[in-house]
Amino acid sequence: MDLKPSRILAIETSCDETACAIVENGRALLSSVVASQMELHARYGGVFPEVASRQHVLSVTPVVEQALAQAHLTLQDIDALAVTQGPGLAGSLVVGMNMAKGLALGSGLPLVGVNHLEGHLYSAWIYNAGESIPPEPQFPLMALLVSGGHTELNLMTDHLTYQRLGSTLDDAAGEAFDKVSRLLELGYPGGPAVQRSAEEGDPFRFKFPRAWLEGTWDFSFSGLKTAVLYETQELKKRSASLPIPDLAASFQQAVIDVLFKKTMNAAREFGAKEILVAGGVSANRPLRQIFKSQTEFPVHIPPLSLCTDNAAMIASVGYYRRALGHTSSLDIDVMPTWPLS
Repeated sequence: MDLKPSRILAIETSCDETACAIVENGRALLSSVVASQMELHARYGGVFPEVASRQHVLSVTPVVEQALAQAHLTLQDIDALAVTQGPGLAGSLVVGMNMAKGLALGSGLPLVGVNHLEGHLYSAWIYNAGESIPPEPQFPLMALLVSGGHTELNLMTDHLTYQRLGSTLDDAAGEAFDKVSRLLELGYPGGPAVQRSAEEGDPFRFKFPRAWLEGTWDFSFSGLKTAVLYETQELKKRSASLPIPDLAASFQQAVIDVLFKKTMNAAREFGAKEILVAGGVSANRPLRQIFKSQTEFPVHIPPLSLCTDNAAMIASVGYYRRALGHTSSLDIDVMPTWPLS
């Protein structure tokens, strides 16, 4: 892989965050701007796709301008552009894609399409420019990707080289957090809301199920979500008030147990040197703590600012993909179901 020094400007609009970032040499973050729509969608209890795409149209140009200004750079100082190609909401992806195409056409810069999931994995490579350089993740690497729409285990044997071992058969972990949060009337987004409530609860009061799916590396959280629903219905029959913190804590513990134990077992089974945990749910404090507390494997978890959707992770992947010659023509289109390969 020809890793020439270069600065990548990336755009991310896969869901409800309009983001732009500039990363140097795949790791050093020069600037990162994220325009969040969280408050806008909170009234719906989840992301409203049409509202999200309209907001991206309003935000994408100012966000790109802010990222360049923050880095004290112009497009003439950029070596290539990267953009999220999928998966995600089609209407949202189109906005970022068209912005990136326009910049590429006007500047003559090469354009690289990036898988959003791949981006989450590469968030672990990034550090703030000017700060001490953290150790680079070492291969083979067992990567747990855990987010609102995806939960999967990938064995990374080299840059951009993956073996998908297992994935969710139904609800992703983040989706389960959102649904249980709605069930317990804790608010949106569900992950932070459940975590806050769980801090006051007993994680062992309710014996919620763990779907181990023996013989596979797959995940399933639908049954756990249903168990919380049934327990809540039973409690309402017997009591006027629900032990919300205990329910939240017991649910959260059930999710963490499965994520942690399956990842550790997979790392041992496939001879991984290190573990990487990324995606929105990697911001969960107890999940971070349990992985950091074990001493068998070095663990890489992105800082909180890079756990949720951002463009820095897209820029990092863009750097490595460009090094392999994976540039795109201007007829590039969104590919919501494009898998890691």
